[in-house]
Amino acid sequence: MTLSNPRKADHAIDPLFLERHSPRAFTGEAVPEAELMRMIEAARWSPSGYNSQPWRFLYALRDDAHWQTFFDLLVPGNQKWVSGTGAILFLVSNARMRVGDELKPSYSHSFDTGAASLAFQLQAVRQGWHAHGMTGFDHARAPEVLRLPEHHRIEAAFAVGRKVAEADLTEEQRPKETPNGRRPITDFVIAGPFSPQAE
Repeated sequence: MTLSNPRKADHAIDPLFLERHSPRAFTGEAVPEAELMRMIEAARWSPSGYNSQPWRFLYALRDDAHWQTFFDLLVPGNQKWVSGTGAILFLVSNARMRVGDELKPSYSHSFDTGAASLAFQLQAVRQGWHAHGMTGFDHARAPEVLRLPEHHRIEAAFAVGRKVAEADLTEEQRPKETPNGRRPITDFVIAGPFSPQAE
């Protein structure tokens, strides 16, 4: 973590959680497939209901046969900065799980895939990369283009790349690349049930 990272935890946690953020200034460096597989390997070990492992990672590496297809699914605002990244992924969850010999609805498929998402992002940081998640993609076209099977849902897209060093940021980029903060823990932790006045 750089000294200029303004994030400060209220409780003692591993610094990796503060180092993870979502930059938009990337170097354009390609992500080697072996490096990407290490990130996905970390996601593989995430917990899931009935060990159903509902996550599916669809990926394209910079300049490979799938890059332009994946890139074209992103909204223009995201395309602007994703052009400097080295991999694009779509994270998909399977809403069905196998229990014995039966396929049943999975209550936690999105939740479980979210756990895999965080493991993937933290491993990226550990390897010296950053993953920026986004829901700014063509929700109408993406399922068809990505040939989503029945009962599958696109949870998010990710761009992975090497972030631009702080010293190399332009004056315009600098304020946008400062890692943002979080609400105080007291805003969302409740001892016991919600109060009757809760919204």
